[in-house]
This record gives sequence, C-alpha cells and structure tokens, in this order.
Amino acid sequence: MLKVELHTHTDLDPSDAIPYSTRELIDHAALLRYQAIAVTLHDRYFDSTDSTDSTDSTDSTADAAYARDRGVTLISGIERTIGGKHVLLLNFSAACASVESFGDLATLKHAEPGGLVVAPHAMYPHPSAIGRKLLDRHADLIDALEVNALYTRISDFNRPAIAWARERGKPLVGNSDLHTLDQLGRTYSLVDAQATPDAICAAIRAGRVEVRTEPLSVARAGWVFGRMVVEGLVGRGQRLLGSRRD
Repeated sequence: MLKVELHTHTDLDPSDAIPYSTRELIDHAALLRYQAIAVTLHDRYFDSTDSTDSTDSTDSTADAAYARDRGVTLISGIERTIGGKHVLLLNFSAACASVESFGDLATLKHAEPGGLVVAPHAMYPHPSAIGRKLLDRHADLIDALEVNALYTRISDFNRPAIAWARERGKPLVGNSDLHTLDQLGRTYSLVDAQATPDAICAAIRAGRVEVRTEPLSVARAGWVFGRMVVEGLVGRGQRLLGSRRD
C-alpha cells in the first residue's frame, strides 16, 4: 500500500502565496514516508515530467527525478476552476488546463482515460465547492471524492460528501489541500498499486484505496483556515500589484 497525497499547492501557485517550494514539499513528503504526491496548483498545470523548482533556476533536473531519488512518485495535476467550481484533474496532459466546462471535461476523459477526476472539499460551505446538484448532474465524470483534512469532531463538512460517495459507489481519497507543510500527514490515502501515476490513478478508480484521517482541534482548524485565507489575500494582492506594474 502506497501512502499518497493528491491535493497540494506550492510557491508556483498563481492564486495563493504559498511559503514553500516544490522541492521543499518533496523533501517533507519523503520525510513523512509518502510514496506519491500530486501538485495541484490553482488553474496552472503542473507537469511532473519537466517542471523545475522555481527557486533554483540553475538546476535543470526535473522535479519528477528529484522526487524519485527520494522514493516519491510525482503526479501531474491542476486544481481547475470549472464554472466557478474546483475540480482536481490528475495524471492528464497539459490539455486539462484548457478545460472550461463539464462538457470539455467529458471530452478530456474520453481522450485520456488514464486521468483521474477528484471533487475536492465537495460540500464545504464555499463558493468553489462543487455541491450536491452538480455532483448529481455530472456523477459520471467524477472518479473520487475528497475527504478534506480541515475538519474537527464538532464540525465536519466531509460527512455529506462521504454519504454521497457511498450512495454512488465512488471511492474516497484523503487529502490535505496543502498550503503549509505542517498540514501534511494527518489525512492521506493508502493506495494498493505500483508506484507509477497510471497505476495509482487506476487503483483509485477501481476502489483500491483507503482513507486515513484524524480530526483537528478547533484551535488548530481555525489557525489553518485563517492561514489559508491570508495566503489567498496576499496572493491576490501580489497579482494585482503585478498587473499594475505591467
């Protein structure tokens, strides 16, 4: 069984101000004995086969090779916004960054059957959550639902998504929605597969996956959520300043 994380952000993210690089993420994941991670930037495709660490332009070694040397399989991905809703597209080609509608997503899945579509924070009270209506309408396009790490024993918005997945026979995956490295390790997936992107995605589609998770304390959840909000505000401010300079 492989220890897997499928929802992470790095300093390459165009939306949020993330305080660590791709290589730092890989190092930390290796330290926690993860065997595979996906980098899913907001609306920016991360190609694990040729992307290089933005903090070291002199090193042309691919991130995938860097990860492989540390026992970690790197999976290409994107957290794509479709009709205002977030969807994780994993192990697709760069064409997934051009998906604008659920019709486009259907076309992509037909062309690239090895990819994996995951609904993140599917029923959280946030405008980017896909929600029950769209899940029902596009159930055939969704391969798995996320159990998001941001929950407590008192408040857990994963519950309706878990119930929906069980009703529909969809697998669940445990994800951190990583914005700070110390989030990693409390919620993750165990996948019965060989350590390749194709094999991992195929195993999840087939249901050979188990979620391991533990709730956060209320104080910890508040800190994580607050940090994510601040990073989003800083990221939007940086984009605005950059556009003004241009």
